[in-house]
Amino acid sequence: MRLPPAVLASAEEVLREILRFAAPADTTLSRYFKDHPRLGGRERGAIAECIYAVLRNKNFFTEFSEPNGGATMRRLTLLGLADAVGIDALPGLSEEEVEWLTRMRDIDRSLLHKSLRTNMPKWLWEKLAEQYGEEEALQLADALNTPAPLDLRVNALKADRDKVIEQLAQAPIVATATPFAPLGLRVLKKPQLQNLPLFKEGAIEVQDEGSQVLAQILGARRGEMVVDFCAGAGGKTLALGAQMRNTGRLYAFDVSEKRLAKLKPRLARSGLSNVHPVAIAHERDAKIKRLAGKIDRVLVDAPCSGMGTLRRNPDVKWRQPVEAIAEMHEKQVSILDGAARLVKAGGRLVYATCSLLKEENDAVAEQFIAGHPDFQLVPMSQVLAEQKIDLDMGDYLKLLPHKHQTDGFFAAVFERKPMAKAAPAAEPAEEAEEE
Repeated sequence: MRLPPAVLASAEEVLREILRFAAPADTTLSRYFKDHPRLGGRERGAIAECIYAVLRNKNFFTEFSEPNGGATMRRLTLLGLADAVGIDALPGLSEEEVEWLTRMRDIDRSLLHKSLRTNMPKWLWEKLAEQYGEEEALQLADALNTPAPLDLRVNALKADRDKVIEQLAQAPIVATATPFAPLGLRVLKKPQLQNLPLFKEGAIEVQDEGSQVLAQILGARRGEMVVDFCAGAGGKTLALGAQMRNTGRLYAFDVSEKRLAKLKPRLARSGLSNVHPVAIAHERDAKIKRLAGKIDRVLVDAPCSGMGTLRRNPDVKWRQPVEAIAEMHEKQVSILDGAARLVKAGGRLVYATCSLLKEENDAVAEQFIAGHPDFQLVPMSQVLAEQKIDLDMGDYLKLLPHKHQTDGFFAAVFERKPMAKAAPAAEPAEEAEEE
């Protein structure tokens, strides 16, 4: 079934704006769809998939769109739509365009130069090749340029995973249990969930399996005092609250009131009453100082480059310069230091990112442990065994899309030594905003 001709024009219009990289692609798309309410669900889906296909394949598509006639933006749009819905669904193509799209589709990308195959900025490819070796970095790049599946988390307060699989099958939506997260489900297609009773009743939430594992390794227990230090819209907060069986006290801190506002409807659906959202100005806020040395467990899912989420947010790699990584490192070190003050003797602190880069991961963990003799590193292998998660890791958690079929995640677990006391809180520093 062919798409209406207006879809091609709309896709080209919004693609032109998105390729300026003035704002996140999802934000620009949402605004465009709001401004063009006549576009139906099928049309919006095709346009969105077109945009993300171009962003994933930008180097490759651009290389074959500029020469030999035809407007570059139209050719990019055609390539994106062909990738999203197939050549036969495209309206108003000339014979030359059909022939060209067919040739493009049949190219063996494994034979292409690395700059075209990886579809990454030069600086990012060089960092990944240095860290992982060229062969594994190519596998990683291929995985990052593949659309992510849809992962769900079952709310254990309201539902059982096996029963949810049965209920989804009646929709009909095919879901399978995730291998690592004990409450995770993977849906290969991307159905509309908002109208499902399971979603409305808070029995399921959208959450990548890797993100679920991060919440799991914190090991939050009934009756504890727990802090999600960079809570954002609260995906991990909800998972932690359910782990605590709706007991104890769970603080959701964030510097963005707008992000915390997105937590409220999710919180209402979840049935949790132990969550307390708190807007803070920065990691030295007085609200944090009052809790110093009192918290059992603190999760710091720090603001980062987001390079582990390129399957979902491919524009991220094009919007950030290499200089931003060093700036992120300094912000992460400061945030982790501020969060550490909350942890009581014997308590645990988890530092996590959705980055693949050692500057934001290993380097931050190593700098923290070197500067905080009152903390010790807890090997990730030990933490995973405690949580009965079947993953083979060393000192740190390193989830990779080509190995684990999750987004890219890093985590390190620290424990305050039993006789240690919380460091005195410093004077407020400059605001550290979350990404």
